[in-house]
Amino acid sequence: MPGTLGRMNDWPQGWSDDNRGTPRYGRGSAGAQPEGARVMRQVRRGPAAPPGQGGYGGQVPPQPSYVDGGEGQDDRRGGYDSGYNTGQVYGAGRRGGGGASDGGDPGAGLPPSGPRPDWRRRIKWTAITIAGVLVVTTVGTYFWADSKLRREVDLSTVIDRPSSGEGTNYLIVGSDSREGLSKEDRKKLHTGSAEGKRTDSMMILHVGGNGDTLISLPRDSDVEIPSYKGSESGKTFKGTGRHVKLNAAYAEDGPTLLVRTVEFNTGLHIDHYVEIGFAGFANIVDAVGGVEITIDKAFKDKYSGADFQAGKQTLNGEQALAFVRTRHAFAASDLERTKNQQKFLAALAHQVATPSTVLNPFAFYPTVGAGLDSLIVDKDMSLWDLGSMFFAMKGVNSGDGTSMNMPISGSSGGNLLWDKAKVKQLVNELKNDQKVTVKG
Repeated sequence: MPGTLGRMNDWPQGWSDDNRGTPRYGRGSAGAQPEGARVMRQVRRGPAAPPGQGGYGGQVPPQPSYVDGGEGQDDRRGGYDSGYNTGQVYGAGRRGGGGASDGGDPGAGLPPSGPRPDWRRRIKWTAITIAGVLVVTTVGTYFWADSKLRREVDLSTVIDRPSSGEGTNYLIVGSDSREGLSKEDRKKLHTGSAEGKRTDSMMILHVGGNGDTLISLPRDSDVEIPSYKGSESGKTFKGTGRHVKLNAAYAEDGPTLLVRTVEFNTGLHIDHYVEIGFAGFANIVDAVGGVEITIDKAFKDKYSGADFQAGKQTLNGEQALAFVRTRHAFAASDLERTKNQQKFLAALAHQVATPSTVLNPFAFYPTVGAGLDSLIVDKDMSLWDLGSMFFAMKGVNSGDGTSMNMPISGSSGGNLLWDKAKVKQLVNELKNDQKVTVKG
């Protein structure tokens, strides 16, 4: 018995008599109640041995897994089994989180909440995406617009042309073409039912480095028809010194004879030709929602359908066409009409170029479509050339250029005679791209 008692006293170090009789909870806690779940360990044991194998069959039994936290959490939360087999039972988890034993941050073992958004990267890719969309839209719009241009006038067939000068000269023509107009449209727009085409307005626009110049050519101008090559027959017709009104040249053989006649009577080389008919003009005005203009004096004209009061007002397509065509309401009929045409075209260019039209696709595409569908241009005309012409007209309206009539010295038999000395000086200034000093 004494030996037995001696052996019974060989308890492990740190155990007291109280330890023998009363079970304790936690890690040596002296309290009567278990420690809170916050510091409890959950032990996960391996699967039980199959029946009949007797224990673990001589193998090392699977080690328990100590996990912090409640049910359903595993060692990914920094459990205490991470270093069990190396003797680090109470060490930190795999993520390096420290407990009270190493003075670390108690929350260091928790998984990160996720990476912070990289705003610089997001902004970069957003900018790249927007730029890509703009490029695709711009390229698509260019080819769409380019496909609508009616390049029907071949200026290479014009013979005996004067030499080119500095800058670019456009011959802009408004014709009385009824193409695309129904009987109801013709009645509404007061265009009449005449067949063929005649010119209601003609202008030369010079685009250069010393200011742009817009020159109206009265349709009643007295000009000589020179030798020319027929646009359809290809046959050359010799000039006989015959004098006619300028619009008769267009009626006789179309755009190429008109260009030939203007070049012969002025000595100025025409680089590009642009023509628009009644329908196209009215459609463009309606597409931009009308054009605001100030009319100085009230007038009526039963032939064009004009009926205007004085003052600022917005004209729709029908009213605009009546305004630029009216000639019977004025004493100096053709000269007054050319002034109205210049005034309105400049206002139209200004209206089209406003942000409310250019930046609004619901206004921009209908406007461009209406204009390009009805424009007839020469075969060498590009969209760049057309844009240059348009913005030059807008510049003239803003005061950056000169707007004038061809200088007139008098009339003969109803035809307006050009002042030859002034015309020569004007053409010389344009050819040398000098600032225009001649007054119309």
